[in-house]
Amino acid sequence: MPKEKSLEDLFLDTLKDIYYAEKRILKALPKMAKGAESPKLRKGFEKHLAQTEGHIERLEQVFKIFGQAPRGKKCDAIEGILAEGDEILKSFKGTAALDAGLISSAQAVEHYEITRYGTLRRWAELLGKRNAAALLERTLKEESETDEALNQIAEQANRSAEGGGRQAKPATRRGRATAAASGAGAAA
Repeated sequence: MPKEKSLEDLFLDTLKDIYYAEKRILKALPKMAKGAESPKLRKGFEKHLAQTEGHIERLEQVFKIFGQAPRGKKCDAIEGILAEGDEILKSFKGTAALDAGLISSAQAVEHYEITRYGTLRRWAELLGKRNAAALLERTLKEESETDEALNQIAEQANRSAEGGGRQAKPATRRGRATAAASGAGAAA
């Protein structure tokens, strides 16, 4: 019969997963920044690189709170998400759609991290580790802020991609109504 596993065992397993993921993200961000066409997106990736270093430091503090040495466990999810980002870099290099694709990949990473940090924070609270929960909450807040910043940058990147490199104008209410009435605004 297998050994009974506890919430703390699950917490530590998930902590190893996100620790591995953050280390992989730290390696991927410079490549994404270099590939970005938009200076604003490039700066966003560079800012998040510095934040990611802080995330790793906080995770190491959480390991210590739980009396564990920091150690990662291969995370297939982040490997897949980062592989998709690499594919976008290769397939869309030099096109108006590149930044929109990079943002899409970055947001997939952010959403993965947000789910992990939210879960870990809640479990730390349940396990009575308020200091760990506070550290995880701080990182969760930064990840959410990064996702929102990517949303803002995506507005321009998506318009550029839609226009095939031309500066597409944002749709007005009247323009959307006219397009919908003519059938041009039908959803894909």
